[in-house]
Amino acid sequence: MQASGGIVLIAAVAVCAAAMPALAASPDEVVAVLERWDRDDHPDLRGVVVLRGGRRIAERYYNGAGPGELHDIRSAGKSVTALVTGIAVDRGAIHALGDPVSRYWPASEGSAIGPVSLRDVLTMRSGLAAFDEDPASPGNEDRMDAAPDPLAFVRGVPREDPPGTRYRYNSVTAYVAGVAVAGATGSTMAEFAGRHLFAPLGIARWRWDADAAGMTKGQGNLRLTVRDLAVLGEMVRNRGRFQGSEVVSAGWIAEMTAPHVTIATDDAYADSYGYFWYGKTHRIGGTAIDVAFASGNGGNKIYVVPACRLVVAVTSSAYGKGYGQRRSEAILKALLETETAAGGCRTSSRR
Repeated sequence: MQASGGIVLIAAVAVCAAAMPALAASPDEVVAVLERWDRDDHPDLRGVVVLRGGRRIAERYYNGAGPGELHDIRSAGKSVTALVTGIAVDRGAIHALGDPVSRYWPASEGSAIGPVSLRDVLTMRSGLAAFDEDPASPGNEDRMDAAPDPLAFVRGVPREDPPGTRYRYNSVTAYVAGVAVAGATGSTMAEFAGRHLFAPLGIARWRWDADAAGMTKGQGNLRLTVRDLAVLGEMVRNRGRFQGSEVVSAGWIAEMTAPHVTIATDDAYADSYGYFWYGKTHRIGGTAIDVAFASGNGGNKIYVVPACRLVVAVTSSAYGKGYGQRRSEAILKALLETETAAGGCRTSSRR
């Protein structure tokens, strides 16, 4: 199941940046791309922010949204959970990804999730009978959300496959990652994220919901502005650094965005899966461009494009509607086409 020739996106950033051509699309050209969606048939696109080299070159808001809107990014919050988990690893609170969940959540001892490694949790290979696309799945997200005691619910989800053998997208395992961070750090994941991720990035306005058990929802329900989504993406593009200071280690960023599982047959929008982050190679003209991205229901995205020095953040409330994902990818590809035509992108160094 391990990807063999996949996309290692972030490790090559320094090489790509050093060799970047000076040419790039003008801000006016980028804004003109975003203006195309002023006429979109669906009135639920909210905002798009584009950064190049850390500088905001374009942003546009739609359908009454504005830069201060706190927006529920749904499952793109899983990717933020991965960042917070990495900080817990960097700080020594989590000792190793090979550790079982039960080391940080002792009450899970004896359940199907207890012996699963944190690495298999982060790559959606826990082996639990949990699949969000199947309402009948014992560990389906809606069932967990409706449970009066989500912790007890997760402990009751049975095993379906040996851990580490099968990718099955589900929210239960992302929730478990948040529980593990809480157990490792002695605080809720939201509190830990506030101190060690959001504050260092200058993100002052945010909201991360807790469930009936008081646990931060590591599977999503995080609200951020689209500008702050872009800030998170820029930190990832810079291998964990922000304004000269390390927020997350470069090693974690590289491992988080590496292609641990090939998922092209499971997901029309991705080639690979890392630690709650996706990877895809887009072919724009004759150029192969690797993209790491966070993705949430409705088309909420953080796209990180090292070969173009770009970060593109998209917020959308097209929840449960397939066109939301298609629209966000269309926005990304239109921006990449414009940037590539101007000479601002280069083929990934491995090609």
